[in-house]
Amino acid sequence: MKSLLAAIAFLTRFPVARFFAVRAGDVAQSSAWFPLVGLLLGAIYSLAAGLLRNHLPLLLVSVLVIFLDAVLTGALHFDGLADTADGFGGGKSREDVLQIMRDHSIGSYGALALVVLTGLKVTAYTALLQQSNWIAPFILVSGLGRWSILLLTATLPYARPSFSVVEGMGKRALFWGTGIISLATVAARSGRAWFAMASVVAVTSAFGFYCRRRIAGITGDTLGANLQLCESAALLTFIWVR
Repeated sequence: MKSLLAAIAFLTRFPVARFFAVRAGDVAQSSAWFPLVGLLLGAIYSLAAGLLRNHLPLLLVSVLVIFLDAVLTGALHFDGLADTADGFGGGKSREDVLQIMRDHSIGSYGALALVVLTGLKVTAYTALLQQSNWIAPFILVSGLGRWSILLLTATLPYARPSFSVVEGMGKRALFWGTGIISLATVAARSGRAWFAMASVVAVTSAFGFYCRRRIAGITGDTLGANLQLCESAALLTFIWVR
Protein backbone atom coordinates (compact mmCIF):
# COMPACT_ATOMS: atom_id res chain seq x y z
CA MET A 1 0.00 0.00 0.00
CA LYS A 2 2.83 2.40 0.81
CA SER A 3 4.31 1.81 -2.62
CA LEU A 4 1.03 2.72 -4.33
CA LEU A 5 0.69 5.85 -2.16
CA ALA A 6 4.23 6.86 -3.11
CA ALA A 7 3.29 6.60 -6.79
CA ILE A 8 0.19 8.72 -6.18
CA ALA A 9 2.24 11.32 -4.28
CA PHE A 10 4.80 11.51 -7.10
CA LEU A 11 2.40 11.73 -10.04
CA THR A 12 -0.43 13.77 -8.54
CA ARG A 13 -1.22 16.59 -6.14
CA PHE A 14 -3.30 14.38 -3.87
CA PRO A 15 -2.04 15.07 -0.31
CA VAL A 16 -1.14 11.47 0.55
CA ALA A 17 2.44 12.50 1.43
CA ARG A 18 1.10 14.14 4.58
CA PHE A 19 0.73 10.70 6.14
CA PHE A 20 4.24 9.39 5.46
CA ALA A 21 7.60 10.59 4.15
CA VAL A 22 8.21 9.85 0.46
CA ARG A 23 11.88 9.19 -0.34
CA ALA A 24 13.52 8.89 -3.72
CA GLY A 25 13.88 5.15 -3.25
CA ASP A 26 10.16 4.83 -2.51
CA VAL A 27 9.28 6.58 -5.77
CA ALA A 28 11.56 4.32 -7.81
CA GLN A 29 10.13 1.19 -6.19
CA SER A 30 6.58 2.43 -6.75
CA SER A 31 6.95 2.97 -10.50
CA ALA A 32 5.18 -0.30 -11.37
CA TRP A 33 2.02 1.36 -10.06
CA PHE A 34 2.27 4.31 -12.47
CA PRO A 35 -0.21 2.86 -15.00
CA LEU A 36 -2.73 2.21 -12.20
CA VAL A 37 -2.41 5.81 -11.01
CA GLY A 38 -3.06 6.89 -14.59
CA LEU A 39 -6.15 4.69 -14.75
CA LEU A 40 -7.43 6.20 -11.50
CA LEU A 41 -6.92 9.69 -12.93
CA GLY A 42 -8.70 8.64 -16.11
CA ALA A 43 -11.63 7.37 -14.05
CA ILE A 44 -11.87 10.77 -12.36
CA TYR A 45 -11.80 12.55 -15.71
CA SER A 46 -14.48 10.27 -17.13
CA LEU A 47 -16.66 10.82 -14.05
CA ALA A 48 -16.30 14.59 -14.39
CA ALA A 49 -17.10 14.42 -18.11
CA GLY A 50 -20.10 12.20 -17.44
CA LEU A 51 -21.51 14.68 -14.95
CA LEU A 52 -21.02 17.66 -17.27
CA ARG A 53 -21.66 16.37 -20.80
CA ASN A 54 -25.45 16.68 -20.61
CA HIS A 55 -25.34 20.21 -19.22
CA LEU A 56 -22.52 21.96 -21.09
CA PRO A 57 -21.26 22.07 -24.69
CA LEU A 58 -18.90 19.16 -25.32
CA LEU A 59 -16.12 21.52 -26.33
CA LEU A 60 -16.32 23.21 -22.93
CA VAL A 61 -16.41 19.84 -21.17
CA SER A 62 -13.17 18.88 -22.96
CA VAL A 63 -11.48 22.10 -21.88
CA LEU A 64 -12.53 21.48 -18.27
CA VAL A 65 -11.21 17.91 -18.40
CA ILE A 66 -7.80 19.13 -19.53
CA PHE A 67 -7.86 21.82 -16.85
CA LEU A 68 -8.69 19.15 -14.25
CA ASP A 69 -5.78 17.07 -15.50
CA ALA A 70 -3.42 20.02 -15.04
CA VAL A 71 -4.75 20.71 -11.53
CA LEU A 72 -4.59 17.12 -10.29
CA THR A 73 -1.08 16.54 -11.65
CA GLY A 74 0.35 19.97 -10.97
CA ALA A 75 0.78 20.37 -14.75
CA LEU A 76 3.93 18.26 -14.28
CA HIS A 77 3.89 16.68 -17.73
CA PHE A 78 2.79 19.87 -19.48
CA ASP A 79 5.92 21.49 -18.06
CA GLY A 80 8.02 18.57 -19.25
CA LEU A 81 6.69 18.95 -22.77
CA ALA A 82 7.40 22.70 -22.83
CA ASP A 83 10.95 22.29 -21.47
CA THR A 84 11.70 19.46 -23.89
CA ALA A 85 10.40 21.41 -26.88
CA ASP A 86 12.54 24.42 -25.91
CA GLY A 87 15.62 22.25 -25.36
CA PHE A 88 15.39 20.20 -28.53
CA GLY A 89 14.23 23.17 -30.57
CA GLY A 90 16.83 25.68 -29.39
CA GLY A 91 19.81 23.54 -28.40
CA LYS A 92 22.55 22.64 -30.84
CA SER A 93 24.74 20.33 -28.77
CA ARG A 94 23.81 17.82 -26.08
CA GLU A 95 24.99 20.24 -23.40
CA ASP A 96 22.91 23.07 -24.89
CA VAL A 97 19.77 20.95 -24.88
CA LEU A 98 20.21 19.84 -21.26
CA GLN A 99 20.99 23.37 -20.11
CA ILE A 100 17.95 24.86 -21.84
CA MET A 101 15.71 22.20 -20.30
CA ARG A 102 16.97 23.26 -16.86
CA ASP A 103 15.56 26.74 -17.48
CA HIS A 104 11.91 26.62 -16.43
CA SER A 105 10.92 29.75 -18.34
CA ILE A 106 8.89 28.89 -21.45
CA GLY A 107 10.31 29.86 -24.83
CA SER A 108 8.67 30.00 -28.23
CA TYR A 109 9.07 26.28 -28.94
CA GLY A 110 7.61 25.35 -25.58
CA ALA A 111 4.68 27.74 -25.95
CA LEU A 112 3.90 26.42 -29.43
CA ALA A 113 4.06 22.82 -28.19
CA LEU A 114 1.58 23.55 -25.40
CA VAL A 115 -0.82 25.36 -27.74
CA VAL A 116 -0.75 22.53 -30.29
CA LEU A 117 -1.10 19.85 -27.62
CA THR A 118 -4.01 21.58 -25.91
CA GLY A 119 -5.79 22.17 -29.20
CA LEU A 120 -5.30 18.56 -30.23
CA LYS A 121 -6.55 17.18 -26.92
CA VAL A 122 -9.57 19.47 -26.77
CA THR A 123 -10.56 18.43 -30.29
CA ALA A 124 -9.94 14.73 -29.60
CA TYR A 125 -11.85 14.65 -26.30
CA THR A 126 -14.74 16.47 -27.94
CA ALA A 127 -14.85 13.89 -30.73
CA LEU A 128 -14.73 11.03 -28.21
CA LEU A 129 -17.59 12.50 -26.18
CA GLN A 130 -19.74 12.33 -29.29
CA GLN A 131 -19.33 8.55 -29.37
CA SER A 132 -21.39 6.11 -27.33
CA ASN A 133 -18.37 4.18 -26.00
CA TRP A 134 -16.25 7.09 -24.77
CA ILE A 135 -15.71 6.05 -21.13
CA ALA A 136 -13.09 3.33 -21.67
CA PRO A 137 -10.90 5.56 -23.88
CA PHE A 138 -11.05 8.35 -21.29
CA ILE A 139 -9.81 5.98 -18.61
CA LEU A 140 -7.22 4.15 -20.70
CA VAL A 141 -5.53 7.21 -22.22
CA SER A 142 -4.16 8.38 -18.87
CA GLY A 143 -3.04 4.86 -17.95
CA LEU A 144 -1.27 4.39 -21.26
CA GLY A 145 0.49 7.72 -20.82
CA ARG A 146 1.93 6.69 -17.43
CA TRP A 147 2.86 3.27 -18.84
CA SER A 148 4.98 5.03 -21.47
CA ILE A 149 7.21 6.30 -18.65
CA LEU A 150 8.16 2.72 -17.82
CA LEU A 151 8.91 1.90 -21.46
CA LEU A 152 11.58 4.61 -21.53
CA THR A 153 13.06 4.14 -18.04
CA ALA A 154 13.54 0.42 -18.69
CA THR A 155 15.37 0.92 -21.97
CA LEU A 156 17.33 4.19 -21.81
CA PRO A 157 19.85 5.62 -19.31
CA TYR A 158 19.44 8.88 -17.44
CA ALA A 159 21.11 11.61 -19.47
CA ARG A 160 22.36 13.82 -16.65
CA PRO A 161 25.31 13.07 -14.35
CA SER A 162 23.28 13.99 -11.25
CA PHE A 163 21.16 11.41 -9.40
CA SER A 164 17.50 10.96 -10.31
CA VAL A 165 14.74 8.61 -9.17
CA VAL A 166 14.51 7.63 -12.85
CA GLU A 167 17.66 5.54 -12.41
CA GLY A 168 15.87 3.26 -9.96
CA MET A 169 13.09 2.37 -12.38
CA GLY A 170 13.83 -0.64 -14.52
CA LYS A 171 12.61 -3.74 -16.29
CA ARG A 172 10.86 -5.20 -13.24
CA ALA A 173 8.61 -2.14 -13.00
CA LEU A 174 7.93 -2.38 -16.73
CA PHE A 175 6.92 -6.03 -16.37
CA TRP A 176 4.35 -5.40 -13.64
CA GLY A 177 3.19 -2.12 -15.14
CA THR A 178 2.61 -3.83 -18.47
CA GLY A 179 0.54 -6.44 -16.66
CA ILE A 180 -1.65 -3.73 -15.14
CA ILE A 181 -2.26 -1.87 -18.38
CA SER A 182 -2.82 -5.14 -20.28
CA LEU A 183 -5.52 -6.20 -17.80
CA ALA A 184 -7.19 -2.80 -18.20
CA THR A 185 -7.04 -3.16 -21.98
CA VAL A 186 -8.63 -6.61 -21.79
CA ALA A 187 -11.32 -5.24 -19.48
CA ALA A 188 -12.11 -2.51 -22.03
CA ARG A 189 -13.26 -5.26 -24.43
CA SER A 190 -12.39 -3.14 -27.42
CA GLY A 191 -10.03 -3.77 -30.29
CA ARG A 192 -9.37 -0.05 -30.40
CA ALA A 193 -7.66 -0.29 -27.01
CA TRP A 194 -5.02 -2.66 -28.38
CA PHE A 195 -4.38 -0.37 -31.33
CA ALA A 196 -3.99 2.53 -28.86
CA MET A 197 -1.50 0.47 -26.87
CA ALA A 198 0.46 -0.24 -30.04
CA SER A 199 0.50 3.44 -30.94
CA VAL A 200 2.02 4.23 -27.55
CA VAL A 201 4.78 1.69 -28.16
CA ALA A 202 5.45 3.16 -31.61
CA VAL A 203 5.58 6.78 -30.40
CA THR A 204 7.75 5.88 -27.42
CA SER A 205 10.18 3.92 -29.61
CA ALA A 206 10.54 6.81 -32.04
CA PHE A 207 10.88 9.45 -29.35
CA GLY A 208 13.26 7.28 -27.32
CA PHE A 209 15.49 6.85 -30.37
CA TYR A 210 15.46 10.61 -30.88
CA CYS A 211 16.35 11.25 -27.21
CA ARG A 212 19.22 8.80 -27.38
CA ARG A 213 20.57 10.51 -30.49
CA ARG A 214 20.24 14.06 -29.13
CA ILE A 215 21.09 13.71 -25.43
CA ALA A 216 22.21 10.07 -25.03
CA GLY A 217 19.30 9.19 -22.78
CA ILE A 218 16.27 10.56 -20.98
CA THR A 219 15.42 13.16 -18.35
CA GLY A 220 12.33 13.87 -16.28
CA ASP A 221 11.31 16.45 -18.85
CA THR A 222 11.53 14.03 -21.76
CA LEU A 223 9.45 11.50 -19.82
CA GLY A 224 6.75 14.13 -19.39
CA ALA A 225 6.96 15.10 -23.05
CA ASN A 226 6.66 11.48 -24.15
CA LEU A 227 3.65 10.99 -21.88
CA GLN A 228 1.87 13.88 -23.57
CA LEU A 229 2.79 12.62 -27.04
CA CYS A 230 1.56 9.13 -26.17
CA GLU A 231 -1.72 10.36 -24.72
CA SER A 232 -2.27 12.35 -27.91
CA ALA A 233 -1.44 9.33 -30.07
CA ALA A 234 -3.81 7.14 -28.06
CA LEU A 235 -6.62 9.70 -28.37
CA LEU A 236 -6.14 9.93 -32.12
CA THR A 237 -6.12 6.12 -32.38
CA PHE A 238 -9.40 5.82 -30.47
CA ILE A 239 -10.95 8.29 -32.89
CA TRP A 240 -9.40 6.86 -36.06
CA VAL A 241 -10.08 3.18 -35.44
CA ARG A 242 -13.72 2.14 -35.45
